[in-house]
Formats: sequence, structure tokens, C-alpha cells
Amino acid sequence: MTAPVAAAPDDAAVIRQSIADPDRFTELYDRHAPAIHRYAARRLGSDAADDLMAETFLIAFRKRRRYDPARADARPWLYGIATRLIARHRRAELDRYRLAERIGGQAAPPVPAPDPHTLHPSLARALAELPKTHRDALLLVAWAELSYEEVAAALDVPVGTVRSRLSRARARLRTELTMEESWTN
Repeated sequence: MTAPVAAAPDDAAVIRQSIADPDRFTELYDRHAPAIHRYAARRLGSDAADDLMAETFLIAFRKRRRYDPARADARPWLYGIATRLIARHRRAELDRYRLAERIGGQAAPPVPAPDPHTLHPSLARALAELPKTHRDALLLVAWAELSYEEVAAALDVPVGTVRSRLSRARARLRTELTMEESWTN
């Protein structure tokens, strides 16, 4: 008879244990760094993603004593830190979207499909024109694949606020892209 395999501790337990044993925090890093890196790369490009991911975990490590142990999953907390760091890079992000629009999508941040290294110029412009709060909510759902509840935790806003931001962002993108399509036809 084989012994049952012990389940890995949840993120809250790892964070709690890392207060006494800082090396335990690497477990949290190992679990979530690839996803945070992908999100950062999509938002800011691969060059900035390494630094932003490292800074996200450095901040998380420094603030681990303040982590809410009632939250077993640290992903929303980490995405919240990453999103705030991305806000610092907002000007560069907007410049990248505007550049992508001007040169036809050649230098846009990666997106999942169809080509992971281009962003259609119309979409780039429409994203750049969204209010930051709407863009953050939309990209946390679309690129980080967080639930509305996780986005609310990441951005420290009520779920209803996330829903309204997403609704407005989608409506604005739909309008912008429909107008763009009608002008080109």
C-alpha cells in the first residue's frame, strides 16, 4: 500500500511560513513567476517583463507580513502588484500602442493570437485610448485569465466595479473597431 502524497501548501501557508523561513518564498515564486512574466510581457514587451516580474516578487516578499492569510491563492495579490508597477510604465505602454498603430502593428506587444508578436494597429490604438482603469481590468481578464473576483482583489475594487469597467471597455472597443472597419470599407 502506498502512502498518500501530501498536498502542497496553499499560497497563504507558504507566505506565512516564509516569515520565519524566507527561503520558503521561492515556492511562491516558482508557482507564479511564469504567469506574471507572461502578463508583464504582454503589457510591456519582453524586455521589461524580466525586471517587472522580479520587482513584483521583491515587493511581495517585502510586504508578505501584510498578506491576508484568508486568501489561499496569492495570484490576485501578485497581479495587483504587477498591475501597479505596469501603471508606472504606462507612458511607455501608450507609446508602444501608438507606435504599433503608426507602423502597422510591427512592434506591438505580444498577444496570444493569431501572431504572438503583433497587435493590429486598430486594436493598439483602441487599447491606448481606453482609460487606464478599464484597460487594466480588461487585460487582467483577457491576458492573465483572472476571474472577475480575482481582478477585483488584484485592483482592490468591488466586483461590481470590475464588471462596469469591463462592460465600458468592451463597448468602447466595439465602437472604435466598428468605426475603423466602416472607414476602411
